[in-house]
Amino acid sequence: MNDENVEDGIRDIDVSDQVSIISKLKIVREQMVDLQREMGRNSRIIMDGRDIGTVVFPDAEIKIFMTASEEVRAKRRYDEIIAQGKEILLQDVVTNIQKRDMLDQTREESPLRKATDAIVLDNSNLNHSEQLDWVIRILSEKYAKAFKK
Repeated sequence: MNDENVEDGIRDIDVSDQVSIISKLKIVREQMVDLQREMGRNSRIIMDGRDIGTVVFPDAEIKIFMTASEEVRAKRRYDEIIAQGKEILLQDVVTNIQKRDMLDQTREESPLRKATDAIVLDNSNLNHSEQLDWVIRILSEKYAKAFKK
């Protein structure tokens, strides 16, 4: 943001506690969807988000619904926070993830759900390299078929 890397800050547990509360506001969702669609209007784009495949780009060529077990997600987030030199209890991270998932899945505006045509990637037991290999395989299969036509 403004030439400053804010990744660690936006992934902070205090921010995460507020994300679902703010993101359920219709005006926020509408503005974000407009901005995201504008970013993808004239180019191919890879986006990550809880409503990208169902609301923002429902006609996307490829939709991957990435998931992992709650325990794995919590441990990954916990490790990120600890690596930043912050102290937190693993149970606080678990609680945060459970709360955010519940709020996002039950909100009226753009709820978190898997698109019916999405391919599921459960990365609970995959490292970054294995996830990348999986995605490359999916892309190769998709576009190999397109080139054979």
